[in-house]
Amino acid sequence: MPAPPATEHTRGEDRVFGALSSPVRREVLRLLRDEGPQPVQQLAAHFDMRRPSLSEHLKVLREAGLVSEERAGRQRIYRLEAEPLTEVRDWLGPYERFWRAKLAGLAELLDDLPEADGPDRTGDTGAGA
Repeated sequence: MPAPPATEHTRGEDRVFGALSSPVRREVLRLLRDEGPQPVQQLAAHFDMRRPSLSEHLKVLREAGLVSEERAGRQRIYRLEAEPLTEVRDWLGPYERFWRAKLAGLAELLDDLPEADGPDRTGDTGAGA
């Protein structure tokens, strides 16, 4: 069965998920979340890569709408734009409910199991004669 045609919404969602697929980009987002807006030089100090490589990651994040860029003189300041992450949360919601239900069922099953009393009730510890 062919995939349904991509809408503007699904293309945007795909860009967000694609941007989040890289550990480097997730770390950039964490840094911006925890430490606030930063110039590219400050972000680059956290990574063992050349600045043009980091700039490519920042471009992907910018195109996905996850960061914004502001020029301040010769510097480019990057800021987290968290709104597109609501799409991720909304997409993950049904899976979270699925796993919560599964774990609740497991907890119920475990609660219904008889408790183990250590060695079997005959007093046999299982040690050889």
